[in-house]
Amino acid sequence: MLQLLGQWVFANSSSVNSQSYGDLEGLAIILIILLLVATTVALITQKLRIPYVTGLVIAGLPITDVLSRQIGLDPALVLNLFLPILIFEAAINTDVSRLRSTFKPIALLAGPGAVFSAAIIAGLVKFGLGLAWIPVLLIGVILANTDTVSMIAVFKEIRVPSRLSSIVEGETLFNDAAALISFNLLLTIHGTGSLTFLEGVQEFLIVALGGSLIGAILGYLSLPIFARLDDPLSSLLLTVAVALGTFQVGQFLGVSGAVAVVVCGLIFGNLGLSQTTSASERITLLSFWEYASFIVNTFIFLLIGIEIDPLTLWRTLPAILLVVVAYQLARILSVYFLLPILRWIDRPIPLRWQHVLVLGNIKGSLSMALALTIPLTLPGREEIITLVFGAVLFSLVGQGLILPWLVKGLNLSNFSKLREEIETLQIQLMTSKAAQGELENLLKSGILPKAIYEEMRSAYQVKVAASEHRLRDLYNQSSDQSSNSAGERTKLDAIRRRLLLAEKGVVNDALRKRVISENLAQAYLTELDEQLLKLEDD
Repeated sequence: MLQLLGQWVFANSSSVNSQSYGDLEGLAIILIILLLVATTVALITQKLRIPYVTGLVIAGLPITDVLSRQIGLDPALVLNLFLPILIFEAAINTDVSRLRSTFKPIALLAGPGAVFSAAIIAGLVKFGLGLAWIPVLLIGVILANTDTVSMIAVFKEIRVPSRLSSIVEGETLFNDAAALISFNLLLTIHGTGSLTFLEGVQEFLIVALGGSLIGAILGYLSLPIFARLDDPLSSLLLTVAVALGTFQVGQFLGVSGAVAVVVCGLIFGNLGLSQTTSASERITLLSFWEYASFIVNTFIFLLIGIEIDPLTLWRTLPAILLVVVAYQLARILSVYFLLPILRWIDRPIPLRWQHVLVLGNIKGSLSMALALTIPLTLPGREEIITLVFGAVLFSLVGQGLILPWLVKGLNLSNFSKLREEIETLQIQLMTSKAAQGELENLLKSGILPKAIYEEMRSAYQVKVAASEHRLRDLYNQSSDQSSNSAGERTKLDAIRRRLLLAEKGVVNDALRKRVISENLAQAYLTELDEQLLKLEDD
């Protein structure tokens, strides 16, 4: 295990020989130093109220000069170990119903938006620096990818509408996969010398759809095994094997391992976890993946700072600033020009949200890992790496520090006293019913006598009845009073949206099974869509 951690830390460079990898004592000292640095950064960033990942990058800059041994970021391990962990953790925590309700803006940003951004970045860098087309296209694809770790961290501290948070998380999930596919296509063009447009589209679809199919198959195959495991530790081991194994199977079969992990994680999180009979088991699994994601991000962003050479960046500062302007302009155009299209097909995105999506265009670990995996035979490789590293540093430090102030200044969510009371009652209702469900399991397993079960269940039932009674009064009050502000109606609209989406799901399922006629089904679906568009953003 220690040797594996060492591979996380030591880069695959010619200056690091095999003896360095075998020196476990030195490796342990370096890992201890990095963990102590990360802990210190966490304390300082909490006190200064700045993003944790930004502090890690800044702290990593001077470490290379302090340590006697060269350390850095290994791109192969980032792509094969770190990336599947991050994607799977994000996917199992993504509610498919929320993803479905925000699919159109997510698809617009992660699809046409990413292609549009990559083209603008490539064009500006080509015009400004005069590099060859393959290098500038690689820079475009790498920097069109967004890393929202910093953004989600801000959202955890500053409350924002859940639809905005869902769009950000969904874009990250599918943007990573799209970036990896596009990057590999460009390397294929470089290796073969040519690839027609139709061949490129065909290859893209095969890789993307193949990855989705592999993820769906492995996700569904793992569900019955997961359901039969009673030990939470065994279930945990299965999830790790599924996450890492799905990525490797996808890569081995020549399809997108990232897409496969996304689909597998969505299936596992929305179907597998709901099949577990124990609340403690679900908490154990989710807590483990949260911890794993935190550890991975800590090492990645700390090592990003270590990997960056400040002197090299200073010498190429004008070129880096050009790249920064290029990716910022590309994001501005893709967000402000493409998202207004949604008003004709979906609920429009408020302008204040668009400001957050523009400034939240933060680059991170995947951008650096892709840059490092560029073949040594590609002309201009070192220049690409320098430009990407400089852009990532500016993004994490500059945008990372400004983003919390912007989100707070825009005042995205005004939560009324009524909404706070509703959410407090919902917490009481959900926790009481969850406790009743756990009592039911204890009774069935013979751990709890029936007399004790009934007494404890009755105590929780009193809380359930009181919460339900008060919630009913508040919802009726919210529905009857036309003078209520939009913020007070939002919570009720969020529940109505879930019900309407459930209705759409049933109708679509019946239509696929030919249970109902298509004309009647389409008319009903159109009516549901009209009702969804009238609801307030949550």
